[in-house]
Order: sequence, then structure tokens, then C-alpha cells
Amino acid sequence: MTTTLTNMSCFFRSIVLFQILCALLVATAKADWINLTGAETSRNIAEIYIQDDHVKLALEVYVEDLMTFEELVPDDWLNDSDIKRPDVEERMHLFAEQRFQFVTDKGDKLKAELGIVEPRIRVDRMSPFAGMINPYTRQRVPEAPEDKRVLYAEIIYPFEGKPETLTIIPPMDEEGRPVVNIGFITYHKAVPIIDFRYLGAPAKVNLNWEDPWYTKFDNPNLKRHHKDALMSFLYVEPYEVRHEILTRVKDLDEWMDLGLLGKQYIEIDELESLKQRIGEFLLTKNIVKVDGVALKPILDRTNYVKVGIKGIQLLEKPERLEISTAIVGVIISYITDGMPKEVTVDWELFTDQIQRLPATSVDPAGPLLSYVEPSDNVHKWTNYLKNYEIPTVIKISVADTVEELNIPIILLISIVVALPLVWLIWRRKQTQQPVVIYSSVLVFVIVAGVVSYPFVQITSKRPVTLVTNIKDVEAKLILESLLKNVYRAFDFREEQDVYDKLALSIHGDLLADIYLQHRKSFAVQKAGGAQAKVKEVNIIDASAEAVGDESHTFNFKSQWIVMGNVGHWAHVHTRINQYDAIVKVKAIDGHWKIIDLELLEEKRIDPTQPILAQAAQ
Repeated sequence: MTTTLTNMSCFFRSIVLFQILCALLVATAKADWINLTGAETSRNIAEIYIQDDHVKLALEVYVEDLMTFEELVPDDWLNDSDIKRPDVEERMHLFAEQRFQFVTDKGDKLKAELGIVEPRIRVDRMSPFAGMINPYTRQRVPEAPEDKRVLYAEIIYPFEGKPETLTIIPPMDEEGRPVVNIGFITYHKAVPIIDFRYLGAPAKVNLNWEDPWYTKFDNPNLKRHHKDALMSFLYVEPYEVRHEILTRVKDLDEWMDLGLLGKQYIEIDELESLKQRIGEFLLTKNIVKVDGVALKPILDRTNYVKVGIKGIQLLEKPERLEISTAIVGVIISYITDGMPKEVTVDWELFTDQIQRLPATSVDPAGPLLSYVEPSDNVHKWTNYLKNYEIPTVIKISVADTVEELNIPIILLISIVVALPLVWLIWRRKQTQQPVVIYSSVLVFVIVAGVVSYPFVQITSKRPVTLVTNIKDVEAKLILESLLKNVYRAFDFREEQDVYDKLALSIHGDLLADIYLQHRKSFAVQKAGGAQAKVKEVNIIDASAEAVGDESHTFNFKSQWIVMGNVGHWAHVHTRINQYDAIVKVKAIDGHWKIIDLELLEEKRIDPTQPILAQAAQ
């Protein structure tokens, strides 16, 4: 019993923790942006970091392209020791002049200094669509080379002063064509100014030293997806509306006193207090109305985030941040009774540079992008959802989930009539009276009952006392209904609501155990986690066996898949888990309830692959 309780507790803890951990998973983004150029899987990779006094080039050279970058190859890699080569300083001069060049707006080519150079295995930059057809170009998205060996090199290009532009020139032939295939990404300080793209020609970048967020390439194709410094997201769901804001700390300085000691950095010991002040400030701004009423705002969470090659990501470890590049995400919640008819955001925060703000609304039908500006500053969502039903948690009736009784009414009447006829015929035979007429009537009654049996029946709900076995199809229905109830209960925000909804499907000590785990997880969410919502429960297999010593109780040997996601700032991360378990279910007051559970196995399903194929493995 102790083992069962331990497994049971672990399982339902995983149900609750599932709703927190989804936010931290690297998974397919349902609504997030995914790079389809394939540049991150290029044979050669260049990561370029522009700092205050130098450029750092981190280069991964594909093993078959070493000759193109032969200046980087160490002497001890050469088999022939008699080969005469220039020294490292001369080779790096040639490298900076002819191979990989950085040219300032004044025409000066930056000199190069070789730092690290060593053999490595290439970094696996996951591209979920590698090998597939790009729906826009109809071309196949390239895959990374099978040979993962690379020469890794870090080259530093120092400069004095701060150039207005830098032109990046990759290895080119005499006709101006690229010699090798290079995928590249560029950062100005901590800001990625492009997503991964191919470096197939000289690329000029205009540097904004006061605000690196606005540094950009001349080529309009060389840009990042997340280009806006301030964004608003309105999530409308049953029982909850969320207003989520992404803003730079630098822009907040226009509207509030940051209270920082320095003007360039946010020190580690200032992060928490600043985050709290920002959250409290935004609670009072950009008034949200639900069906015309300004509901009480709840500061759900505030996090430092960063814009990276995989989109918007939480900054998980505290670190010193530059004010000019630090980004904060704030989530403000509003509890509603159901699904609103209309939600509005009265946006009031603009700057001289930010006069047009992307405002995205997200509802069960998906995201819808719009914009607000000083002359039209109200972002409105209207409920146009047709045939949408709010997910509910209801009692699972025994009578509604098992096969109904088919009662052959004529046959029953025939039996009722035949029994006295049989007794009468027997009595008349005892007194030697004629029985022909009565025998004929008996035969007619029996024949009528037998003939009518397949055709004349009435159906009736099966009483609990007659439920002695459960078919597999019924077992799947019962288990799916109960599990959906359990998962949906966690969609509610008020603790009493969660408890009441869980009580509809769970009974006894198990109910208290799950509820306490939920309260613990909710504390984690308030500290900066994220609550995922279960969107789908699929029963793969289920069979029920009666528990002999307990009335109306069954052990469901079952296997199911749960898909959940968590969406913040217009991107949705998906997690899929598969469970194998024995679920103990009992009929209580005419309704099914889970009273015990033994977890046999839990495994994660890759959301980028066919689910059923993985489940069968």
C-alpha cells in the first residue's frame, strides 16, 4: 500500500508539475516563429559579436572546407613538417585582408588576432524543418552535414572609436561569388540584430551605439523576426484574460524612475527590486476592460527575457544586464466568469521612437495581429467564436457510460402470461379435464414472445448493481472523461474552484493529496513559472477488471497520451507525455470517481514526430 501511495502521489505530482515545466521545455513552437532558411544548418557557421572596442568572430569550419580557411589551421595539424608557412601573425594579416574582412565606414580593414583554435564537434542548432519543403519557396530546407567535425576558431578584430558602419565580407572569388557556404548570425552587444541567414555577399551593418536595438543591416533581408522593442499581447480564455507586455528597460526610463545606481548596467542585486517596481508600475497603466468593466488586475509574474535565435526565452540565471538591451516580460491576469464578449486595452505608453505598437490578441481560434498608435490607441478583441463550447468539468455518470439494458417487453409479458397457463394446464391434467385450448394459448404466447424478441425491445439505464463488467470501449470512455476532468480542474485560478472541480472526479485521501500538490505548484508559478493547459487527452488502450473484494470497483489497466501547451508573448510551447498506469475507479452515488492509481511508466513524446508511432515503441 505504501508503494502504491508513493507512485500515486508521484503521478499526480507530475500532472501538476506538467503545467509548470512546459514553459521551460525546448519543443516545437505551435505559434512561435521558426527559421525556414536552413542557414543554421549550413556547412560553415559564423557567429559575429560587435562589442564596444572589438568584433569577435566565432567560426565553425566544416572539415571539408579547411583549405578555404587554411590560415587558421595550426602547424602541428600538417603531415608534412617541411612545408614552409608564414607565421601566425602574417597568416592572420592575410586572413583579415582577403579571407574574412570587416571594413569600417572610413574604409579601414580591421586587423585580426587569433584566439582559440581547436577541433570540435559542431553545435547542434536544431532545425525542426530540416529536410522538409519550405512552404514559401517550395525548396527543401537544408540539413546539417552528417560529418560533425569542425575547426573552431575565435578571431578578434580590435578597433578604436566607434565606427558608424561595418561591412562584413566573406571569402569571395575573383568574380565576387562566395567560395564556401556560410550561415551567420550577428549580435550588437547582447542584441541579435538578425536571425540566422546566409552570408553570400558583403553585408553592411549600420551601428547604433546609443541603442543597439536599432542597429540593422542595409539589406532588408538581413533582419530579425522579433524586431519591435515594445509589444502587447492579449490572451482571452475561459475564466481568465491575460495582458502580457514585453518592454525594454531603456524605454521604461521614459515613464518611470528606474531607481538604479548606474546608467549603463543593472547589477545582479538590483534585478529583483527593479522587476517588482516594473510590475507594480504596469499594473496601473494600459487599463483593461472586460465587457466594459475594469476588473481587478493581478500581477501574475514578471521575468527578464532575451531575444535569441529560438525566439523569446526566459533569462533563467541572474546576470548583470545592460540597460540598453535588457527586456522585461510582465503578465497581468484578470479572472472572469466565463468567456467574455469583448475585451479592450487602452494603451497609453508611447515614446518618440515607438509610435506604432504591435498588439496581438490570442483566443481559442488562434492569434490575430493588429497595431495601436497614439491616434488609435485602443486594442479591442471581440468574441466572434462560433460553435465554441467552454470546457467544463462535470460528474461522470455510471448510467451514461455503460451499455444500456435492452428489455424484450413482449417476451417478458409472454413469460408472465405463460407461467399461470402452465400451472392451470397442470391442474386440469390432474383432474383429467381438457387442456387443448389452454395448450394452444400457451404455444401462441411462447411463439409470440420468441418471435418478437429481436424486434420489440425497450432500453433502460443500467443500475449500478448490474454493472459487473465493463467493455473495453466503455473503459476508454470512462477513463477519458475522468482524466479530462482532472486536467481541466487546473485551468481554474481560484483554489476553491480547483478543489471543487477535482472533487467531481476524485475521492478520498487522493483528493487532498492532489489539491495540496496543486497549491505547492501554484506557489512556484507565482515565483516565475508558467502554467500550461492540457488541450487533449487520448486513450490509447484501456481494459477494466472488477476488484473482487470491493463492490462496484474496477482496476483500469490503461495507457494514454496528454498534450498540453503554455503560451506567452505569442509563442506556444507544446509538451506531450505518455502514461501507463492502473487506475482504480469506483462507482459512488451513481458516478465514477478515481480512488487510487499506480503509475507503471511515464515518457515524453517528441511533438515533431507522429504521436501514435512513438507510443507504439
